[in-house]
Amino acid sequence: MLILGDVESIIRKLRDKLLNGEIFDTLLEARVLTERWRREYNRYRPHSSLGYKPPAPEAYEAKNLIMKVVH
Repeated sequence: MLILGDVESIIRKLRDKLLNGEIFDTLLEARVLTERWRREYNRYRPHSSLGYKPPAPEAYEAKNLIMKVVH
């Protein structure tokens, strides 16, 4: 369950990492880029509350594997 401080933290990160650095030309573009950020935040980004592990470790491992193959 999220508490107010958690929500404020997520919104602050969204603003800092996405909204302050983008100028959206359309509402669709804003929705697509926000969804992309949300997926990255929830699947791959390490969270301090989880011991700096991503919320979905299997997704993180798959991303690392793909990066190793590409590089």
